[in-house]
Amino acid sequence: MASFGASAPAATHMATKVELTISCDNLLDMDVFSKSDPLCALYINTSGSHWYEFGRTEMILNNLNPKFAKKFVLDYYFEMVQRLKFCVYDIDNDTYDLADDDFLGELQCTLGQIVSNRQMTRPLMLTNGRPAGRGTITISAEEITDTRVANFEVSARKLDKKYLWWSDPFLEFYKQTETGWQLAHRTEVIYNNLNPTWRPFRISLRALCGGDVEKPIKVYCYDHHHNGSHDLIGSFETTLAEMQTGTHISPAELKCINPKKLKKRGYQNSGVILFKRCQVEKEFTFLDYIMGGCQFNFTIAIDFTGSNGDPKSPQSLHYINPEGYNEYLSAIWAVGNVIQDYDSNKKFPVFGFGAQCPPSWNVSHEFPINFNPSNPFCDGIEGVVKAYQECLPQLKLWGPTNFSPIINHVACFARQALYQNTATQYYVLLIITDGVITDMDRTRTAIVDASHLPMSIIIVGVGGADFSAMEFLDSDDKLLRSPSGHVASRDIVQFVPFRNFQGSSMALAQSVLAELPDQVSSFFNSYKLKPPNLVSVSGPSWTDRSASYL
Repeated sequence: MASFGASAPAATHMATKVELTISCDNLLDMDVFSKSDPLCALYINTSGSHWYEFGRTEMILNNLNPKFAKKFVLDYYFEMVQRLKFCVYDIDNDTYDLADDDFLGELQCTLGQIVSNRQMTRPLMLTNGRPAGRGTITISAEEITDTRVANFEVSARKLDKKYLWWSDPFLEFYKQTETGWQLAHRTEVIYNNLNPTWRPFRISLRALCGGDVEKPIKVYCYDHHHNGSHDLIGSFETTLAEMQTGTHISPAELKCINPKKLKKRGYQNSGVILFKRCQVEKEFTFLDYIMGGCQFNFTIAIDFTGSNGDPKSPQSLHYINPEGYNEYLSAIWAVGNVIQDYDSNKKFPVFGFGAQCPPSWNVSHEFPINFNPSNPFCDGIEGVVKAYQECLPQLKLWGPTNFSPIINHVACFARQALYQNTATQYYVLLIITDGVITDMDRTRTAIVDASHLPMSIIIVGVGGADFSAMEFLDSDDKLLRSPSGHVASRDIVQFVPFRNFQGSSMALAQSVLAELPDQVSSFFNSYKLKPPNLVSVSGPSWTDRSASYL
């Protein structure tokens, strides 16, 4: 959601939501012994000088013609030039910084150009202005007017063995469009299983069938290979109406057919896909919940470990510069100024961790920076800044860097809100830190537990440390798993290093908050919780909006 955290234009009408689907062809092959592993990052320019990262697709192994399943949803303003940059990279490592990866090309355009074409294919360009080989990028735009989703529970029976005695199956769903079949959804891979049951998933009706329950849908079942050369187990064509006929007692059964085996004598199928549940529901949007009365509860946690350096030294990350903010204050100001608009009383609890505190001088990983445990709240962001500046001289920076106590602290309140069975409260925890997490296992467990609660975690890394641990927690490609093997129900962590934003607080806020609207709406929708005071916030269509300005 592009406007959340950005300065939205003073428009007469509310923004129209646009969903972008990305695919590429003929990408440069940057790997010696395999093909490139592409990922597409979307950058947005709203200020005229600085690009900020809006989001990334998944990475696809060994594929020069990738079709990305992850979509980008943006606010479209007819009256505003919205500059976009799509950058494609060959991912070679696990670091967050894309500068460490091979650049495969980019496309710069406006959202208006994409919307007016509906589907646009353009050559990818290198930074020197030359074509990136024969590489192209295709962007399809679709207005979001139908917010219904289909909730699926799907399993399979007797799939073909593709390697000795097993297969690693996953499914892909394709929507029929005027220009061909478009990837709508890709499930996770179930390893070593010919009778898999996939985790429940949801697909918007817009992405799956354009809202038409009788429109053809293609489903492919593949055996996953780590080198990207997935084997087709089988496929079939169906409709949403047909899939909806299934129940747990009597699933809709669709036979997987492999065209290469049709000529074999006695061939019947390569397995059966069972649709135990395909239930269509209205999905409420982030604006539905916010305008319906949902409030944010914003908590800030600040790293006061010794690795930050002596606050009296100009080299310290906690040094209070008389001529400007340090990185901690800049992050607090940037994110807090946006969040506070969604908190009615604008009173924020702020905690520190990793310091020795008066009067006992014991190390604490969860102390209020105003030293008032019964009332840890600060009045507005200005109050947070004041409390931070006043507490620094009273602390002894120490260690280690433990995240789990403060995560569990906020999760306690989020759990109480969940018990109320309403969509009135959502909790956002901002952690600002300079270094490596010491209690990684306990932190992973705390995040996995919190993923079942109305809660999101934003981590901003300050300074020049190695933040690979934080990047691991920000599980964009696959859901986080606890040491005990429990899997998070959703991705609730967004991490960014402060150094990526060159002092632009607006770009920092836009980047760290980009995923929050979807985290809010997806959580409440998954629990079937309606906005407390339901109001209609749907905007006009592209045609209606354009006409009003002509």
